[in-house]
Amino acid sequence: MHSNVVTEQLTAAGRAIEHDSFAIIDAEVGRHDYLPEQWPVVRRMIHANADFEFNGLTDFHPDAVAAGLEAILAGATRIVADVEMICVGLSASRLAHFGMSTHQFISDADVIARAKAEETTRAVQAMRKAHRQGLLDGAIVGIGNAPTALIEVVRLIREEGARPALVIGMPVGFVSAAESKDLMAEVADVPWIVIRGRKGGSTLVVAAIHALLGLAEARQREQLTA
Repeated sequence: MHSNVVTEQLTAAGRAIEHDSFAIIDAEVGRHDYLPEQWPVVRRMIHANADFEFNGLTDFHPDAVAAGLEAILAGATRIVADVEMICVGLSASRLAHFGMSTHQFISDADVIARAKAEETTRAVQAMRKAHRQGLLDGAIVGIGNAPTALIEVVRLIREEGARPALVIGMPVGFVSAAESKDLMAEVADVPWIVIRGRKGGSTLVVAAIHALLGLAEARQREQLTA
């Protein structure tokens, strides 16, 4: 059985530590109700911050993993993020393998100006800019910081016909964070992965995307050897 190459740690020592960590999580997690294709995503999220509560808090649209893999394997798929931290946290070599690009507009001058003029948040205006530029359709959208960004994505889906391939909605916080994720989870026609409640963060979005990239490489290898 061949192992992944692109989406693994670059050194043998690094790979051993990561694999040992996953084994410890599998041993300690206890019971879970995730499907076999969903569990690697949850496990990597637990690995990202040693919090076993993501076993249970993480929720999947039935088509989420399949949609994510299809988007990644299609090649040249965009990742649209609410903050730069997600773009920086993702492995450049893993994204390059699949020809993926990252986009975020949170600090753009026009975004800041519109947010001030319309008395909204920069995150809202950043998602609107992404939609105006046609970047949301077919993209993997990662929201780790701003609940208002996720609420706006839901609005763009419902009112303006935006159709991301997958929304990874994991904003952290105390104001509207839980509500924004519950709102996303009501969407039926765009797949999503959310963390229920207040927990979340950019590192978890990165972990989820890295897990999907790993699953995609495994699928790619299967197709090549079939």
